[in-house]
Amino acid sequence: MEELIIVGSGCAGWTAAIYAARANLRPLVITGTLPGGLLMTTTLVENFPGFPNGIQGPDLMAAMEEQAKRFGARVLSMAVVTRTELRGTPKRIFLEDGVLEAKAVILAVGARPRHLDAPGERELETRGVSYCATCDGALPLFRNRPLAVVGGGDTACEEALYLTRFASEVYLIHRRDQLRASPIMAARVLGNAKIRPIWNTVVTEVLGRNEGKLTGLALCELPTGKTRILSCAGLFVAIGHQPSTEPFRGQVDLDERGYIRVRQGAHTDQRGVFAAGDCVDFTYRQAVTAAGMGCMAALDAERYLSSAAAASHA
Repeated sequence: MEELIIVGSGCAGWTAAIYAARANLRPLVITGTLPGGLLMTTTLVENFPGFPNGIQGPDLMAAMEEQAKRFGARVLSMAVVTRTELRGTPKRIFLEDGVLEAKAVILAVGARPRHLDAPGERELETRGVSYCATCDGALPLFRNRPLAVVGGGDTACEEALYLTRFASEVYLIHRRDQLRASPIMAARVLGNAKIRPIWNTVVTEVLGRNEGKLTGLALCELPTGKTRILSCAGLFVAIGHQPSTEPFRGQVDLDERGYIRVRQGAHTDQRGVFAAGDCVDFTYRQAVTAAGMGCMAALDAERYLSSAAAASHA
């Protein structure tokens, strides 16, 4: 019987592990198949506090893991959660090769960006393809260069507006003939001289695999089938995220998009189950906010376990 199991090993998971380990809970961290989360696919992180010259995403995750282990956290690497039973006590976490039980669980499984699934997209990730303008837009390879954003919602508009600070021009590529964003956000985008909308168009290929970096995009105009090449230095895909919460469906309260609902800090609707990071947060999706939520989840879990222990001895 574990005191606390943490599912996920991004900023939220490792921060939760650090706080829980320092509270002598000896948490067990289940990393999943992408230990370190999305920051493992990021290059230079310049907006995480404490690193004036920036830090590579994988280096930041390695440092967090080392810090958690130093205080006594244990790690189950590359283990995959297939399903869960979280509505009773103990909590049960089913893996491909066994079952774990715990008094409390923190869910910090993150969310994965939706991909275009265009040829070249995955090969050029971190080499010109990004899923977060706030994370990567200020990198040297994008400064004073033409950049492209795919999407038509508020997120895509926010990404495009943010990139105007660094890019020579920003192409906003959308498969429809008008934006789905809120009227205010759409007006800001369409009124910005640096942003050039490309309507009724999809990306059919990300170019630059032979060069090892993105050199342009192959586009197709939907009504006519006409194709062309757009030269640019970066592609920012902003067509939404998918929270990795499938194993918890029916066990904790999820919203219509699959994000875990929390209340009073990091509490889910199930006693002893807490959630943090991008599987909860569909608004900010930043490393520093995920870390803060991981801290909250660990503190809430510690208080829950302490009160449960006190009640059992009463």
